[in-house]
Amino acid sequence: MTGDAGRNGIARLVVPVGEYDHVQGPATASVTLVEYGDYECPYCRAAVAIVEELQRVLHDELRFVFRHFPLENLHPHARRAAEAAEAAASQGKFFEMHSALFEHQTALEEVDLVRYAAALDLDVARFGAELKADVHADRVREHFRGGVRSGVRGTPTFYLDDVRYDGVVGVRQLAATIRASHPDLVDEGLDAALQQRTIPRVLYERSPFRPLPKSLASRPEIEQ
Repeated sequence: MTGDAGRNGIARLVVPVGEYDHVQGPATASVTLVEYGDYECPYCRAAVAIVEELQRVLHDELRFVFRHFPLENLHPHARRAAEAAEAAASQGKFFEMHSALFEHQTALEEVDLVRYAAALDLDVARFGAELKADVHADRVREHFRGGVRSGVRGTPTFYLDDVRYDGVVGVRQLAATIRASHPDLVDEGLDAALQQRTIPRVLYERSPFRPLPKSLASRPEIEQ
């Protein structure tokens, strides 16, 4: 298992959720779901609907956190898209840009990112200047390194209450895992309601993360 997360045989979130995270849902929520994702990953895009359905059924009992894990060897636009999301966050519109990036996943060139910023009524000059100056590159790298330390193995990778979720990514599957530790939240009534709803298709795959050999990863000029 990668990094610091597997010392007790269970992969756990190494970097706790904090004030600088991108969060939907109250801090008082009973369940915290953290996703390490990549804006160019097709499985992450498919997971959007799954997360949204969980938010609909759990309401304020779910706190959702998104962190960047761009797999640049597979998705050449992912890192820049993550920086664009951070540039939007600096103007108070992270999740609006987050949604736009996944909605237009096949159009993530620089000109596209600026176009999405304009559509969100951001200060486009500031947005473009921050991208050009790599203002948010360190933040994206920080997320990535925290993911490596936490045992992220691909995108999307989810953590439920700080424990890595390794099962099939689906609404009913995640709800069943939540029910195991929070039976008061996912009771028989909610479980029955889920059986009757039209829910997003489950995900059986992830975009794989393949760490560099230690001999290369230790070189400061090479980023994972």
